[in-house]
Amino acid sequence: MLDASLQCFVRIGIAATSLRHIATEAGVTPALVHYYFGDKSQLQQAVVKERLLPVVGELQAPLGKASEGDTAALIAGFVQGVGAVVERHPWLPTLWVREVLLEGGALRDVLLKEVGPLVAKMMAGRFAQAQQAGRLNADLDPRLLMVSLIGLTFFPLASAPIWRALFGADDIDFNDLRRHTLVLLDRGLELKDAN
Repeated sequence: MLDASLQCFVRIGIAATSLRHIATEAGVTPALVHYYFGDKSQLQQAVVKERLLPVVGELQAPLGKASEGDTAALIAGFVQGVGAVVERHPWLPTLWVREVLLEGGALRDVLLKEVGPLVAKMMAGRFAQAQQAGRLNADLDPRLLMVSLIGLTFFPLASAPIWRALFGADDIDFNDLRRHTLVLLDRGLELKDAN
């Protein structure tokens, strides 16, 4: 039932999903869904706890492998981790856009209170430490660096059907995107006439 709930949340959104939708998706009666989970709010909490937060844990794993002073490994771990997580859970970018980014998204508070401190705040803190130690560009804002990393990973994955169609880019896979992102972060645009 949790998987059926997740599928409905991704396909039609949390607000539009009813217990009847979930029951139909799971091949059970609405009464059975109600028996196990009570109301939709309790079911949503179970999906977050049993399906969404473990995915965040998967993203944390490669970050923990980066030693304390290795900012490049931390960034590479995040970029690689996002790709690996989305490869295993292709529903994540759609759910993230609909339920976190869009105004009124049902998971925004989950991001702010549970996910953000585990990943985004931790990484921004490590970027600030690297900056203080002189290992990261002093002109960067560590918080905005985290925003940029999210923009360079989740947005391309969420919008892949659009840019693949626009550029005829079905040949670009996640490894190409990962490599591009890391080169962009490491060397930038290398503009010759930049002031």
